[in-house]
Amino acid sequence: MPRVEHVTPWTDADVPSFWRDLDIPGLADIHVHFLPDRMLHKVWAYFDAVDGGGGWPITYRDDEPTRLETVRALGLRAIPALTYPHKPGMAAWLNDWCADFAGRVPDAVHCATLYAEPEAPAYVEKAIADGARLFKVHVQVGGFDPADRVLDGAWEALQEAQVPVVIHCGSGPEPGRHTGVTPIRDLLRRFPRLTLVIAHAGMPEYDEFADLATQFANVHLDTTMLATDFVEARMPIPPGYADRLADLQPKVVLGSDFPNIPYPYAHQVEALHRLGLGDGWMRDVLWHNGARLTRLT
Repeated sequence: MPRVEHVTPWTDADVPSFWRDLDIPGLADIHVHFLPDRMLHKVWAYFDAVDGGGGWPITYRDDEPTRLETVRALGLRAIPALTYPHKPGMAAWLNDWCADFAGRVPDAVHCATLYAEPEAPAYVEKAIADGARLFKVHVQVGGFDPADRVLDGAWEALQEAQVPVVIHCGSGPEPGRHTGVTPIRDLLRRFPRLTLVIAHAGMPEYDEFADLATQFANVHLDTTMLATDFVEARMPIPPGYADRLADLQPKVVLGSDFPNIPYPYAHQVEALHRLGLGDGWMRDVLWHNGARLTRLT
């Protein structure tokens, strides 16, 4: 077939034309944050302080209805509400909030989260039974070891239900006590069938997490901030990494970090397009892989 020359999605208004040209029904973005307002404003305050202030501007600092309208206009066919606790006792009420969000937003992906605490297996099992089909874990913010034995029951439940977990475990943008590939490798040795989606492709440990995605059948990489100008200036992908992404085509999933990104959403799509990995790769990354994981297809 002749190569299709796509209009580069320089602006958000260009994004729908771009995915329509690929003949896919929209975007299956697996890494989107909707949070309780008070928590979201604390997250924004954290980013506002980066590099002494102004180093990480929030592009979509809007109210919830406006943010929902924005992602729908971009083409998201299902809207995750990824949340994450930073201390014990938060996860269960965040899961209640996510269930409420899923109940009042018809196109939401019902999400949930966990923390390393004795109550985790019970509330994880409850969230799965209530219909959660995507979990978020943030190792750096939570400050816990994902291989902590207190979580064994929770990981077992997630493995058996084959519910994907978007897990921020790389050492970027800041390392934590338990970030890096070693705790995740330890976890997967005990739960090798876990469906993990490595947030930000594990940056800056790109190759190490790509090794895990090669080794374990259910380990995926999400594209959140990958190859964008913002990240390339700080944690660039290593030489030859694009070839690895091509080899891992069924395991690379669109992620964006909306709304907490310091550039327009279109730049994430444009950054992936300029990797030059072809229309088939873009179709799988923008739609097919994420739609499969979140059960849209």
